[in-house]
Amino acid sequence: MTLIGSSLLLSPAMAQSVKEGEELIAYERYQSAVNVFQEILKKDASDADAWLGLTRAFLFNGDSAKAVASLATLPASIADEPAALVARGGVLLKQGKLAEAQADFDKALASTREKDADLIGKIADWHVELMPGDATYALQILEKAVKRDKKNAGHYIRQGRAYRKLHKGTEAFQAFREAIDKNKNAAAAYHELGRIFVTQKNEDVYLDYFQQAVAADAGYAPAQYALYNHYLYKDPARAKEYFLQYLANADASLQQQYDYVDLLYLTNQYDSAIQKADVLIASEGSDVKPRMYKLVAYSYQARQDSSKALDYMKNYFAREVDSNYVVKDFETMGLLYAAQGGQTDSAMKYLAAAADRTTDSSAMVVYFRRLAGLAHQASDLAAEANWMGKAYLADPRASNVALFNWGLTAYKAQDFMQADSAFSIYTSKYPEQGYGYYWRARSNAAIDTAMEQGLAVPHYLQLIEKINKDSMSASDKKWLTEAYAYLASYETNTEKDYPEAVTYFEKLLEVDPANDQARKYIEILEKNIEAGRGTQSADGNGSK
Repeated sequence: MTLIGSSLLLSPAMAQSVKEGEELIAYERYQSAVNVFQEILKKDASDADAWLGLTRAFLFNGDSAKAVASLATLPASIADEPAALVARGGVLLKQGKLAEAQADFDKALASTREKDADLIGKIADWHVELMPGDATYALQILEKAVKRDKKNAGHYIRQGRAYRKLHKGTEAFQAFREAIDKNKNAAAAYHELGRIFVTQKNEDVYLDYFQQAVAADAGYAPAQYALYNHYLYKDPARAKEYFLQYLANADASLQQQYDYVDLLYLTNQYDSAIQKADVLIASEGSDVKPRMYKLVAYSYQARQDSSKALDYMKNYFAREVDSNYVVKDFETMGLLYAAQGGQTDSAMKYLAAAADRTTDSSAMVVYFRRLAGLAHQASDLAAEANWMGKAYLADPRASNVALFNWGLTAYKAQDFMQADSAFSIYTSKYPEQGYGYYWRARSNAAIDTAMEQGLAVPHYLQLIEKINKDSMSASDKKWLTEAYAYLASYETNTEKDYPEAVTYFEKLLEVDPANDQARKYIEILEKNIEAGRGTQSADGNGSK
């Protein structure tokens, strides 16, 4: 977090070494600033400005405990000096002790009669940059700093940050522009303007401001890091250029090592990415970010080494917090298990989890199809049909072939209810085709094996109606033969309507004249009719 970025904020009477430390803070080189201030205090523990600088460096770097510990050694003889009061007030504010912090700030302001613009600015920094701070109060006191030091660009930058904390984008923009009017080389102001447009996702504008920041000050690392972040996934090679510039101008940090590994992976330098990540894993131990295991897994996956990739992904899952998992994590595990062979169950478990978590409908369809494919490899027809159905229903562009294959697979899996559901959709969407009616008939016949309910009858009748008898294909003839045979059997065995059964067998012979079995059944039925069995009167009553 950059604070000021201009030595104009520093009092001319302040020691050069303290000035150096404050400039390091402005460039977000907090550890270097800590080193400078600690060296000053080794020589002169009574330098209150150095104590304030050290406290600022610690708190802005997120080291609250170190800030508290260092102030505990502050000499009592300088405890009431303005800079020491502001240092202690910052720590108290960070701890949420607002009244105590304000008391120290008020005392510091009173002792300087509110004439020290630099000190006012640093109190404002606490209120802007620390979470419990009051940005409205910061703006109030900054008005006094501006009146004292109107040409200091840093005060306007502080105002801009205070407005941004209050979500007043227009006022923040104006304040940062005012800073640039005061100092054309105020890199921090350009950088802050860029940040405004990042939130608005206005890429062209924020890139221009970040680049202007670098042009204004080639040593301004925050803007270089912002450019690196922008290009990281869009253009990794260009991101690497900005990252190297950033490294040259920033303090060394553990985060830089993580960032560098990311770049190696994104620029397809997989061997180097693996080597650097393994070094981090070894040096950081249990404190290493779990995503390093994932990055190594991706690198091995890119090198077609699925076995090692799987080992690292297992480590990632064992170490990462569940809430940090993303869909691709489960997808990767599923694909890696699938690549091992013989681990279909595990592969399906993770791919199913990916499908369950994704909000991308297109990706969901892909997962369902992969799951269906794995089930097919495992000869698990029931699971295959299940996933084929999910894929079809989730895909608005699914074809009739996909629908047919779903229904047929369900039929082969002996899930006749599911098959009937699939082919019911088929008859609705493609009523001119016979496939849906035929397979609905077959499915219902398999459900009603004893023909007691006649479930298949209406579907066979619809099939007969749909077939053009004047131009029948081989499939049409096969279907008609089966339909007439089924209906004849139903009339014979369930309805006991032998004349109707004979009618269906006769129609069957029209399609298949060589069917001797049909002739045999006709003879048997006619004998039963002559004997007075299985006959009906015209009004529908008779022997049944």
